[in-house]
Amino acid sequence: MKKALIGYQIYSAREEAEKDLKGVLKAVKEMGYDGVEFAGMYNYTAEEIRKALDEAGLIGISAHVPLAVIEQDMFKTISDYKTIGVKYIAIPYTDDMCRPGGEKFAATLQVMAKFGRLCREAGIQLLYHNHDFEFVKISGVYGLDFIYQAIDCCTLKTEIDTCWVKYAGENPAEYVRKYAGRCPVVHLKDYVGVKGGKNPYALIGMEDDSADPNEIAFEFRPVGHGCQDVPSIIEAGLESGAEWFIVEQDLSVGRPPLEACKMSIDYLKSIGL
Repeated sequence: MKKALIGYQIYSAREEAEKDLKGVLKAVKEMGYDGVEFAGMYNYTAEEIRKALDEAGLIGISAHVPLAVIEQDMFKTISDYKTIGVKYIAIPYTDDMCRPGGEKFAATLQVMAKFGRLCREAGIQLLYHNHDFEFVKISGVYGLDFIYQAIDCCTLKTEIDTCWVKYAGENPAEYVRKYAGRCPVVHLKDYVGVKGGKNPYALIGMEDDSADPNEIAFEFRPVGHGCQDVPSIIEAGLESGAEWFIVEQDLSVGRPPLEACKMSIDYLKSIGL
């Protein structure tokens, strides 16, 4: 298998990062990760984060930035993450009204397009990170595809979260290939359970009432320790131009997040990534 760069989404160890971000960065580097993706700045300045990355020997790949933060000050958002040195900013999540089919969906697309253009001018690429709720039909196509059709591929690229693609009932590898040339960053996330099982959003404090908590349990797992066909996803990503595969585990059950972090990269190394 071809080699590729492996990153870690710090959200996976968010409580540890709140206490000791530098310690988390050091541990992740020692495990063999090449870079990290941020989801917040943990009370550090952009300059301090850049210094911490340099000291740890890690690449700041990208950052998940909530839409509300972006709308509050687009220029500051870009300035901060340009200082950190990230190549990508990803919109990670939208609330009900801003999602496909929501009453603010059209306005949200306009905000995303505007921000994406500003990012391009600053040398940063905007990405959109999916969940399963984008897999509703809008004008005959999935909401996720509608987003990518509505905003040109230079302004908005994909950050396919393979967990939520599979959870929604689609094939993650095929979905990555669908956006070949537009998928620089791919999220590797594993789990057990099925749609209609225990509500995965409830496990991490997000609001979603679509699943019956009394049905089959849902549980996030380290990459390679769940139901995902990880080699097929990696093969699809490499064929489609992915620069980074990022490990994310929204919640670690029964083990510390950094232990799960190591299990994920050990598996990826074992299959030749």
